[in-house]
Amino acid sequence: MNRDSIYNRKLSWRHLKALNELSVKGVTKSKIRGNGYIEYLIQTKRFIKPKIGNLNILEAQRGFAEFYDSNFRKYFDLFTNLFDSYEIESDAKRRYLEEDIITLLFISEHRVSLRKELSTIRTFSATVFKGKGSKYLENNISLKNAVCQILGIKEFPEKDPKNLAWRFVVDCVTPTAIVLCENLAFLKLPWKAKENNLELWYVGGNNIGIVDDIPSSKLSLPIFYSCDWDYHGLRIYSSVKAKLKIKGADLKLLSPPSDSLLLPVDSPNHNSKWDHSKPLSGLEPSVFNEDQLKLLKSLIQKDQWIEEESNDLVLMLTSRPLKSSLAYKYFNA
Repeated sequence: MNRDSIYNRKLSWRHLKALNELSVKGVTKSKIRGNGYIEYLIQTKRFIKPKIGNLNILEAQRGFAEFYDSNFRKYFDLFTNLFDSYEIESDAKRRYLEEDIITLLFISEHRVSLRKELSTIRTFSATVFKGKGSKYLENNISLKNAVCQILGIKEFPEKDPKNLAWRFVVDCVTPTAIVLCENLAFLKLPWKAKENNLELWYVGGNNIGIVDDIPSSKLSLPIFYSCDWDYHGLRIYSSVKAKLKIKGADLKLLSPPSDSLLLPVDSPNHNSKWDHSKPLSGLEPSVFNEDQLKLLKSLIQKDQWIEEESNDLVLMLTSRPLKSSLAYKYFNA
């Protein structure tokens, strides 16, 4: 598991401001101890340590500046510009999570589409802030206000549009592959896809109808599918694969790495359960390869699942199991 991934480090805006202060001044008095990732930087990486004689002050150590530049500076600058552009409150008291600020960037990038088919606050929350629950925005007033400022609205409508079908794409000038994503996580970090010549399509949940609109000119490219490895995610993959097969295209499922974080199916805000009354939970075995079937059977047996955004998209595309695939050829030429 990549500890430095935004979706794994679980930092807040207060943590990010403190880390930036460490990069600028070399010290911070901000009380950020206790967070798992901060402790990882202190105890494992040893990039930060408490000051001798005053444990309330943290000091940057050798290697921290380079580490910060590689893992944080670009994000911090993007976040600061976002807050300034929309005049969003951004003092250290704001409890924005880093992954939520990434979502605010996504909302800013796609605000025209989002406003065009503006949903109720609960539909918006469940879809755009995936995994947080339909009441997440209602329970986080500062975050809700930030969303409204970006969208230029006072309130969300009381009813969803009749035909709610958001279409989000990360375009690429010279794509070498297309990745269809069940969730929005990878589309919220578009520069990673663009740097690796990937075009990403959001085809989550009931939104898979947009698959019908993929132009035939793009079906010659390798096409992959990224999703949560749970019942609903893999069932949707099977449906999308069948749709593309009719169009003469072969959809390949991306496999999580061997060190993926395994979560219990009764995780908070997770509503996809395996059906133990049916072989392979009712999923079609022929759409999986041998290694994928082995992983799937283990997840079902142990009532576990793997969250899409906890993985690295590029690593999944270039991992050993894909060496014989077109993806490996394109990404390792």
